[in-house]
Amino acid sequence: MKYLYFLTGSQDLYGEETLAQVAKNSREMTDYLHTRLNGIADLRFLSVVRDGDEAETLCVRASAEPDCIGVVAWMHTFSPAKMWIRGLKALRKPLLHLHTQYNQRLPYPTIDMDFMNLNQAAHGDREFGFICTRLGLKREVAAGYYKNPAVIDKLRRFAEVANAIDFSSRLRVAVFGNNMRDVAVTDGDRVESEIRYGWNVNYYGIGDLADLIAAVSPAEIDAQTAEYADKYTLRTTDTAAVREQAKYEAALRKFIKRERVGAFTDTFQDLHGLRQLPGLSVQNIMAEGIGFGPEGDYKTAALMSVLCKMAQNRQGATAFIEDYTYDLTEGGELELAAHMLEVSPVFAAEKPKIEVHPLGIGGKEPPARLVFDGIAGDAVAVSMVDMGTHFRLICAKIRLVTPPHKMPKLPVARVMWEILPDFSTGSAAWIYAGGAHHAVVSTALTAEDIRLFAKLTDTELILIDETTRV
Repeated sequence: MKYLYFLTGSQDLYGEETLAQVAKNSREMTDYLHTRLNGIADLRFLSVVRDGDEAETLCVRASAEPDCIGVVAWMHTFSPAKMWIRGLKALRKPLLHLHTQYNQRLPYPTIDMDFMNLNQAAHGDREFGFICTRLGLKREVAAGYYKNPAVIDKLRRFAEVANAIDFSSRLRVAVFGNNMRDVAVTDGDRVESEIRYGWNVNYYGIGDLADLIAAVSPAEIDAQTAEYADKYTLRTTDTAAVREQAKYEAALRKFIKRERVGAFTDTFQDLHGLRQLPGLSVQNIMAEGIGFGPEGDYKTAALMSVLCKMAQNRQGATAFIEDYTYDLTEGGELELAAHMLEVSPVFAAEKPKIEVHPLGIGGKEPPARLVFDGIAGDAVAVSMVDMGTHFRLICAKIRLVTPPHKMPKLPVARVMWEILPDFSTGSAAWIYAGGAHHAVVSTALTAEDIRLFAKLTDTELILIDETTRV
């Protein structure tokens, strides 16, 4: 399991007895907080930091260890901040500054200077906070008694986001074909993506996948088709189309394993060697948290994979989805979000149905796909765009709603929502911000999760919520 290091700041001035008490208290706090992380990551007390050499050594160690995803720092006593400069400059992992105390209440009848000198977070954490700000460190601050549920929630969120950032730093993304011709918003600087987020994005010819598809055995197709029959309701007599998608999924899984990718894209403009556009196959794979972006949208594919990792310990749905069309009834405006095929079944309000219909684009055979109505609930829609000089995240609070009417002639999955604070303000803000028509929607994550991810990756964030004014 991945882990966070817990560092406690002090100094030699206080003597060995005080330092021993600082270490004892720190271990007790670490053990308590570790149990509250509930398997997101281990929390390990590393050391009491007494001078600049120790600070540098421990920060370098945390940065170098692959399984360390971040550092939690707390100043039990006063810890002169110049001694932290070299260490903090060397730190390459996310940092949470825990501003707390070992004791919750002051011992009013007995408090003396020994107690004051030992419990100086109000002093030491301000010193540490200043040097972090002076160095320009992007970090999270959690303030309050360490057993307070709100503080623990912040620590849990930090661990989930740090875990996602660690996952992001090693993410490999496969792009089958390339970006859809003449489309701007889905394109981006792949080199900068790797520098900023660690996303190793590489092109693969669709022929690489077609060769794997051709080699799939009838037994593999049977096994995948049996999985579909167990999970979904078959609502078609065209079993050949369903078996074709099963063949695609078997090949895609081999490719994903062989190339160690966590996200991929395709485009209907480059399907040479394939009889259908992958639909059911991609939908089923997305349900496992493998990122996907249509039309060559590698940013959305990668972002979906990262946000699924962030949400893996929570209840809720997270996946790619596309803005499609509106119901503009005044005062009740709704968006119908879907795609040609690829809507993840994690959004299904009922058991999805496998259907086969003509696609009307791409010039291929009618593909099998999952059809369903979407769930209801609070969610966020998150889009990443390349502004030329930097990446930007746009995060909108939305409310998923049950479709108000049946749509029997629409042969795709349907997810509907309203954007906050209202359609006119929210959609205009999205347009002004340059938000794409592709996004990652999540009922598991919140705007606060996206804010923390943006801060710790030094990414510009525009938030659209109930307080937004254009």
